[in-house]
Amino acid sequence: MANNVNIKKLEADLWEAADELRANSKLTSNEYCMPTLALLFLRYAYGRFKMVKADIDASRPSRGGRVMPVEERDFRAKNALYLPEEARYDYLVNLPDGISALGLKDKDGNPLNSLGEVINNAMKLVEGQSEQLKGILPKNYTYLPDEILAKLLRIFNNQNLDDVGGDVMGRIYEYFLSKFAKAVASDDGVFFTPKSLVKMLVNVLEPEHGVMLDPACGSGGMFIQSGDFINAEGNNANTQMTFYGQEKVEYNAQLCLMNLAVHGLNGKVVSGDAANSFYHDFWNLEGKCDYVMANPPFNVNKVNCETAYSAGRLPFGLPGYNDKTKEIGNANYLWISYFYSYLNARGRAGFVMASSATDSANKDKLIREKLVKTGHVDVMVSVGNNFFYTLSLPCSLWFFDKGKKKELKDKVLFIDARQYYTVVDRTLNEWTEWQLRNLQAIVHLYRGETDKYKALIDEYWRTINEYVYEHDSGIWYDTSLIDPKNPSFSGVLGALNILETTFKKQINDDKDKLKNVKNRTEKQDLKEVILHNEQCLSEIVSLQTVVREAIWLTDKFGTDGDYKDVLGLCKIATLEEIEEKNYSLTPGAYVGVAEAEDDGVDFKTRMNEIHCELNELNREASSLMDEIQKNWEKLI
Repeated sequence: MANNVNIKKLEADLWEAADELRANSKLTSNEYCMPTLALLFLRYAYGRFKMVKADIDASRPSRGGRVMPVEERDFRAKNALYLPEEARYDYLVNLPDGISALGLKDKDGNPLNSLGEVINNAMKLVEGQSEQLKGILPKNYTYLPDEILAKLLRIFNNQNLDDVGGDVMGRIYEYFLSKFAKAVASDDGVFFTPKSLVKMLVNVLEPEHGVMLDPACGSGGMFIQSGDFINAEGNNANTQMTFYGQEKVEYNAQLCLMNLAVHGLNGKVVSGDAANSFYHDFWNLEGKCDYVMANPPFNVNKVNCETAYSAGRLPFGLPGYNDKTKEIGNANYLWISYFYSYLNARGRAGFVMASSATDSANKDKLIREKLVKTGHVDVMVSVGNNFFYTLSLPCSLWFFDKGKKKELKDKVLFIDARQYYTVVDRTLNEWTEWQLRNLQAIVHLYRGETDKYKALIDEYWRTINEYVYEHDSGIWYDTSLIDPKNPSFSGVLGALNILETTFKKQINDDKDKLKNVKNRTEKQDLKEVILHNEQCLSEIVSLQTVVREAIWLTDKFGTDGDYKDVLGLCKIATLEEIEEKNYSLTPGAYVGVAEAEDDGVDFKTRMNEIHCELNELNREASSLMDEIQKNWEKLI
């Protein structure tokens, strides 16, 4: 199985190749997105087809010395798509030029004269094998030149996609979705919610089994992450959970159903006017859901109040509206009311909402007051800027729980995470996996689940131990830095400083290698130096991150997990305190402002210096490679 570094490289390489192909064509991102994702889906389906077929063949009965042929029902029994030969990826990628001369026919007997027509036929054949995909896959490949289609097929004909397995294919599909999301936005909002926000919702809700609804499902990220969470717990998401979605924009619904299929999940998704959640509860799920998750479009206006009122799901009444136009000026509290009304007696909801909704006035404030008094508001989280691909605005995460423990019924946990994030680039922030686990740990302590907190601490130690022992650096045994009877994560951070010497020695060794490069035959050595540098840097930065996040958590709550309010970060407030704040649900109003923390700048500075040296070394190697290549070209 490929490691995380290799998978990231595979994601980036595939995207770079596919996007370069688009850039050299006359296609817009919108025109290119769906056909590309559908081919990626077909590549996944073929990889899974091969794997399942091998499993079926291994146990196939024989009669009279003849092995019984594989049938469609054999694949259905294993929850996999059967692919007719003309829909298999190897068939498509190996077709020669000059399709019209091959005499190919589609499923209805019509001649196929181009690669686009052949792929359209393949998509129809796949839809014939899946009720969930019927009418969903694109069949407009004749709009793309055959040359581009052939190159795109070859890009995804990467052997590594078979090596990494179906779970990573899902990850690559989502990676492409996220990259397209920066360039493709529908009229009704972004179709892709960044994964770290979705994971935070899932981590707090901790779905197990039952009915889940996303009434603004976009490309289905809530379903995918919930499925991953359930499967990671050792259960089967398809047998434990029923997924329902409403998505007004048909394009987004198509992305969602393909996304579900790539991840091996079943779901029911409706699109079009009947999926407009302001006016329709299409699946008739009011009061029936175990979980509701959503990232709805914020601050929608001009919603007809009379039609919305007739559609129900408004336990706290209508938000404010214009008497003359009969239109609701801001639909945020329509969404909030819907999410609450869908829940059954023990249901949980988690959703993304505009920050302004936590403290909005007038009718919104009256609805919020009624909501707070139910005792079902569970957790409120403030999120900083730049968490979305196409928006820079801050947001908040809301969580309801109708099955709260009795001792928590009159309490709400507030978390202000606006200063807690990792910078991806100039316009995008996210929570790393460890940061997500830390925020989840605060919720666990609020719920009294100290066993889950301690399990996280054990995982931190295990991760650090594995790295140290694997690299045999010896730092673990320096008792002047770490007391083995009472180890601390801060001690580990101090011990990591010793790695500076190791890395500087490696840099000098690599520089000596570069000086000894004299001809093209050693070009591979240069590549190995660069890859080695990137791997080393990735490992030390990863370990540094693990240790820093462990310190962040244990400095606040210790290794045993004793919850306490932390200034500037979290506070458990009573309903009386919330009433005193005029029913505001803004975390900052409760947690206060923290003092500036010492961030260990010395270690960070040293690691940055090493990073710069490694980058400089890589630049030297690349420059030498260019020079060697030029010299070689002169020779030939």
